[in-house]
Amino acid sequence: MNTAGHPEATARRGLELTPFRGLRYDPDRVGSLAAVTSPPYDVVVRPDGLHQLQSNDPYNIVRLILPQATTPAERNEQAARTLRGWLSEGILAADREPGLYVYEQDDGAGLLQRGIIGTLRLSEPSEGVVLPHEDVMPHVVADRAALMRATSANLEPLLLTYRGNGSESVTTSAIERTAAQPPLLATTTEDGYRHRLWSITDPAEVARIQSDLTRHQALIADGHHRWATYRRLRAEHPSPSPWDHGLVLLVDTARYPLRVRAIHRLLHNTPVARSLALLDGLFRVRRLEVPLAEALDVLADAACAGNAFLLAGDGAFHLVDRPDPDLLARTIPTDRPAAWRTLDATVLHATLLAHIWQVPEDDPARIAYIHDTAATVEKAERDAGTAVLMHPVREDVVRDLARQGVTMPRKSTSFGPKPASGLVLRALDV
Repeated sequence: MNTAGHPEATARRGLELTPFRGLRYDPDRVGSLAAVTSPPYDVVVRPDGLHQLQSNDPYNIVRLILPQATTPAERNEQAARTLRGWLSEGILAADREPGLYVYEQDDGAGLLQRGIIGTLRLSEPSEGVVLPHEDVMPHVVADRAALMRATSANLEPLLLTYRGNGSESVTTSAIERTAAQPPLLATTTEDGYRHRLWSITDPAEVARIQSDLTRHQALIADGHHRWATYRRLRAEHPSPSPWDHGLVLLVDTARYPLRVRAIHRLLHNTPVARSLALLDGLFRVRRLEVPLAEALDVLADAACAGNAFLLAGDGAFHLVDRPDPDLLARTIPTDRPAAWRTLDATVLHATLLAHIWQVPEDDPARIAYIHDTAATVEKAERDAGTAVLMHPVREDVVRDLARQGVTMPRKSTSFGPKPASGLVLRALDV
């Protein structure tokens, strides 16, 4: 049954979440829980952020999710050795009972997010149970798959969202009730977020949550490459096996709306002047002698009227907007919905990257994808590259396209807050 365009309740089978024995740090064996956590692997800004996290604590999770060695094979083997060592030393230990984990993030300024962590049955796209909204890069999937094979572990939960009815559901009630109890752990990370974790182990409570979730489908908010990796590894292992499920965080965005931010691009070895020169006559270009915050405001206003981007890297900001309609007609594929054809990310990838700048979108030697706006600009200025700053797309646009089976250009969105890596892991052999 094709569920595209239909309510979530029509999804075949729905979400099948199962409890697991989480691997967690022993707080008595590490400097602090905050010191061993990390943002997800693809959000760590290398090399600065990586080195900082490594120096925070010798047991920081980046040593597993982003191992450092000369070759990919050595990196993965190093991660596997590190994980085995931490398990044998008791740095990481599995909880006694399998459970579903309630996870809370609070920024102290009004943003409170709660969700539930478990292992989700992997499904085919045709089932309409888990909806991707972005394409993936094969080399990243291959890299993550090699790491998961070597460690036999899900080291970070994906972030998936579903839409409840806005009222107290069985799952929401269980989450709220659990969050009123003392947590298994609580820590505040350097970004000011407070993180708390609880487990639900009562079989009857778990069963009620599982039954409730089968009525829903989920949107991949963060973790497309890891979801593709899960599915690749499942295909390699005869079912039934632990590889039939993958570690996820599920958030009801009717109850806890996520923030949607843009993911920016950094064009390596591409001076801003060269990038701008190629746009002459094809886009309107205006130089902005203002700070970053003001430049982003200008970008937001321009994005309301049409496709718009900010280029940076030479000490100023350049608003690029009003593309030539004939140029778009020549370069944008016509076999997708209008909502897709008019996305900034579509124009960036099909028109700017592929046609004008001729930068392959999946070549890490030519382009990087960075979540942090200021870091993107700083790296461009330091390395004589071009920063391409994007305006975020709305969540409802993302979800509507996903329900139609239409994927957005890769790295189009950044949903958050993202779960911190290192609070709960899953070993497939536990």
